[in-house]
Amino acid sequence: MSTPAHAAPLSPPRTWSQFLPDFRLGFDNLLLHKLRSLLTMLGMIFGVAAVVSMLSIGAGAQQEVMAFIEQLGVHNLMIEAKEAANYQDLQKVRKISPGLTFKDYRVIGSDVTGIADSTPRKRFTPTKLIPKPQQDTPAVYGVNPSYQRIAGLSVVEGRFFNQDETDRAAPVCLLGEGARASLFGEQEVIGKYIKVNEQWFHVIGVVGPQLSAQTEVAGIPAQDRNNLIYVPLYSAIFRLEDTYSDLKDEIDGIYLRLDSATDIVATADIVRSILNVSHRSAGDFSVIVPAELLAEQKRTERLFNIVMVAIASISLLVGGIGIMNIMLASILERTREIGVRRAVGARQMDIVRQFVIEAILISFVGGVIGILFGFGMSRLIAWVAGWSTIVTATSIVLAFMVSVSVGLVFGIYPAMQAARLDPVEAIRYE
Repeated sequence: MSTPAHAAPLSPPRTWSQFLPDFRLGFDNLLLHKLRSLLTMLGMIFGVAAVVSMLSIGAGAQQEVMAFIEQLGVHNLMIEAKEAANYQDLQKVRKISPGLTFKDYRVIGSDVTGIADSTPRKRFTPTKLIPKPQQDTPAVYGVNPSYQRIAGLSVVEGRFFNQDETDRAAPVCLLGEGARASLFGEQEVIGKYIKVNEQWFHVIGVVGPQLSAQTEVAGIPAQDRNNLIYVPLYSAIFRLEDTYSDLKDEIDGIYLRLDSATDIVATADIVRSILNVSHRSAGDFSVIVPAELLAEQKRTERLFNIVMVAIASISLLVGGIGIMNIMLASILERTREIGVRRAVGARQMDIVRQFVIEAILISFVGGVIGILFGFGMSRLIAWVAGWSTIVTATSIVLAFMVSVSVGLVFGIYPAMQAARLDPVEAIRYE
């Protein structure tokens, strides 16, 4: 079908090069009022900086916790004895529950399928230690050799003790990185001896660095996992435990590493059921599932990010309102200019585009400055407070896209107002 002779021809789509004059004009108008443009940008700058810095703080904290949980092993189960708040509470619990015992360990090993490795644990803090530690006194972990595989320990010097040394309660030990530095400094430690309470132990290895949680995580007590001394399980029980009391837990922890095909959550439920029966539901233990903790931590991270972005976006909203206010004021100042442009052939869409571009330029430049400011704030917080902060590409893109979107949304209304001005009245405007 042919186009009628009187119909106006369709204008070809504009290319990017045809938008350059609009961008140049927008920059010129912003530079004409430098102070006003900067003050208008402040809302966007602080809003974007708040988003970037707050997300960096959250990302740093979450990464540390998630890395710690991953270190615990996503195929592991951990059973921790709960310490009573006082002696009277402990007496009440012991009337119905014997605490964690070797019998619990054996029953779990025989009734639960899919266990690849397991070990009990006996933990305590020495009252005397030679050499004298320069920092906090290291804790002693009495475990089986399988603990190395379960905990993913890396022996950087020497070796781990074997099953024969465990069975005969050999006086050997390994030092964590922190314990080594606290006891011996930079000296060579392999072959040396340490005295724990009244027993001498031969140092046969050094364990590499591990991540530690600063606070309790889902029943796992806060502890410097580098400030540990590892000894064979029976060495801890027979050589280091001076007094025995029926009120004490026979063992205070059990570690299980499951086959990759095993349902970890279902196995954890079975372990809880077994222990609830033998402990008569005394609630004196906790079953920790690192895989569940990791999934929960990821959900918490997503929720935290949403909340942080929502809070920080208030600044962006205020910045958007500031852009709209300035653009409306700019229309009054430039009413005559708008009338002249309309008189020489500019369409309403040209006017709309011009003011929208100026609004976007304000938010764009403010967003770039805000990203740099937010990056600097996150580094300053990390330096002053000692927190771990991580500026992620996601936080930068999110903050930047939100700032540009705010400029676009809050720039449309003033642009439409400018485009609706009557050309004749606009030219007469003083």
